[in-house]
Amino acid sequence: MLPLEGIKVLDLTRVLTGPFCTMILADMGAEVIKVEIPGEGDESRGYTPFLQDESGYFMSINRDKKGITLNLKTEEGKEIFKKLVKWADVITENYKPGTMKKLGLDYEALKEIKPDIIYAATSGFGQTGPYSDRPAYDAVVQGMGGIVSITGPKGSKGVRVGSSIADITAALYTVIGILSALHVKDKTGEGQFIDISMLDCQVSILENAIARYLYTGQVPKPQGNKHPSICPFESFECSDGKEVMIAIGNDNLWAKFCRLVGRDELINDQRFATNRVRLENYEDLKPIMDDIMKQKSLDEWLKTLEKNAIPCGPINTIDKVVKDPQVLYREMLIELEHPKVGKITVPGVPIKFSKTPAKVRFAAPTLGQHNEEVFTSLGYTSEQIEEFKNKGVI
Repeated sequence: MLPLEGIKVLDLTRVLTGPFCTMILADMGAEVIKVEIPGEGDESRGYTPFLQDESGYFMSINRDKKGITLNLKTEEGKEIFKKLVKWADVITENYKPGTMKKLGLDYEALKEIKPDIIYAATSGFGQTGPYSDRPAYDAVVQGMGGIVSITGPKGSKGVRVGSSIADITAALYTVIGILSALHVKDKTGEGQFIDISMLDCQVSILENAIARYLYTGQVPKPQGNKHPSICPFESFECSDGKEVMIAIGNDNLWAKFCRLVGRDELINDQRFATNRVRLENYEDLKPIMDDIMKQKSLDEWLKTLEKNAIPCGPINTIDKVVKDPQVLYREMLIELEHPKVGKITVPGVPIKFSKTPAKVRFAAPTLGQHNEEVFTSLGYTSEQIEEFKNKGVI
């Protein structure tokens, strides 16, 4: 048994935020039917890299879903969609607010068909507010949401986070919203509308940056790998030129580290005795730490620090991440058989259950791969399905 086995999701999402959300639901066992535009499909089908004309980007975030095509601008397409609504427990979409209402397929219309439907709408700025009608992509929201302004080398203007964190954060919050709504439905029998804004989600994860500004009046700036509230908590160059990330998160760890490196006098040095004064005297401490860390190679430091339970790690490039023994042991890379490409590798499921383990089951669908299966299950004949195809309905 899978955790969400029996839950049915009608997925109208595209690109990243929505598909990442529904991928998680699918990995957990929900039956997800992904609806795409006939002949075009999800925009991300055009994103690199490609394997035999199939997008690796698309395949990486649309596994475990069935795929159909449906033109919601046609009356026949709308009628087919309404039949699917009766089948579904959850509907997800990430169109610009107002798009589904123009089609006559918004939450208010669909709950007349399925009163207990859970409808999750993820957008750049949410369904309300002065920005609600604006389009948005990850980079735009990262910029507006403040994270760019605190990311990058010290003294820089700020840089976009390498992963599409605005999209992915919104996807995770959408999953949380859907699961919460399903829990409420179990108790009350009622569905509801879920409104997720990428900008809201980005603001929610700014963590100490907002606190630092609100409580000190100082506008946070990029600080490189240095932590703004904990010290020493950053990367240091070793004797071989490689860098080690060290996270000394409390005063006991600091004392332990000092004894380990033979610098006991630093423990009671009034400039460094507590985390607070270490931060205040960072400019004094940084050259001392640099000198200490340049005395050994990365491998030597990792062995020494790990042996003594000092939190640390290398700064791995992606080629090292995918070969890391811990990553492999935890099954965070899974091989699948794609109907067109053959064997592909995708990330695994990070949530490990003791009784109902989630599972990556099958590869992302080719465009319209499950049309026959899904439309037949709705009662349409092969002749009707062929007619829909010829008319551009599917």
